[in-house]
Amino acid sequence: MATIYATGKRKSAIAKVWMTPGNGDMSINGKTLDQWLGGHETLKMKVRLPLEITKQLESMNIKASTLGGGYSAQADALKHGITKALVAYEESFRTLLKPEGLLTRDSRVVERKKPGKRKARRSRQFSKR
Repeated sequence: MATIYATGKRKSAIAKVWMTPGNGDMSINGKTLDQWLGGHETLKMKVRLPLEITKQLESMNIKASTLGGGYSAQADALKHGITKALVAYEESFRTLLKPEGLLTRDSRVVERKKPGKRKARRSRQFSKR
């Protein structure tokens, strides 16, 4: 029974994913998916999406640890990590996951603050007098 490892990233969140063939158990930071995400049903659907597309929801055990960012970015990082692990497990899954855009790392990050600005692009309020 081979264990597949993959890392998923989003913003400043990182998800380390270990995937083994099994009965569909999912453990994130020592908790189940329902305990970890609570009432955020859309984020739970987002995390399960790669497994549902490849029909591996009931046949893969996933153990993951997430760090950095918020729970939404962590969920996206976990989705990316699960997708990469599935492709490493079975190369034919790539043709199913690639058109859905799941293999692409979302590279959008917070823009840095520039000198003389209030935020990254927001200028100070103009005063005529």
